[in-house]
Amino acid sequence: MDLASIRNAYRRYANHYDRVFGPVFAQGRRFAIETLNEKPGQRVLEVGVGTGISLPDYHPSTRIVGIDISPEMLAKAEVRAREECPEGQVEDLLVMDAEELDFPDNSFDSVVAMYVASVVPNPDRLVSEMRRVCKPGGDILIVNHFASRNPVLRGLEKGLRPLSKLVGFRPDMDLDTLPQHEGFERLSVRKANLFGYWKLVHYRNGDVADEQDDAPRAAVGR
Repeated sequence: MDLASIRNAYRRYANHYDRVFGPVFAQGRRFAIETLNEKPGQRVLEVGVGTGISLPDYHPSTRIVGIDISPEMLAKAEVRAREECPEGQVEDLLVMDAEELDFPDNSFDSVVAMYVASVVPNPDRLVSEMRRVCKPGGDILIVNHFASRNPVLRGLEKGLRPLSKLVGFRPDMDLDTLPQHEGFERLSVRKANLFGYWKLVHYRNGDVADEQDDAPRAAVGR
């Protein structure tokens, strides 16, 4: 995947995304937003906000910033925010690369990325940036399709990988691609959408600065 192919794919999808993908992905979005709504009054970053299809579902007290790589998708989100959300709830909608978030550290109480992890070129970089801008102790939620454990389906997914640039995502991304390490606790993995083929992965963010500070000491200790 590369940024040009991602932009091209979602330029094609912009006018049809809600009608085609809205119902298919609705449950995963609902699970993620319900989790965030358990803590009203948060400032939330939605990475890959797309057409803003999730915006009306946030708790009215939640303040939302959305980013997306596609100007065409974001134009749809701007209309939805204006027409379907309380005035001032959506603070900003910005064209931005998910792997290079232009926000200071610890800017948001929680960060969510729905159907983004298999789109970006470098999922590790995506998660690193989500962690950086999320406050310690905040929730990080990732909703995505992950490769099947069924050998037949997994083979089909790998066979579709050459079409990644055309369709705008990698069909064979493994759940284990997402990081697991001390200070970044995976709280749960919940099945979602058709046949449970997608997952909501819920993390609790640790203190990224402390981990970075500890790294040199750990090296010296060896």
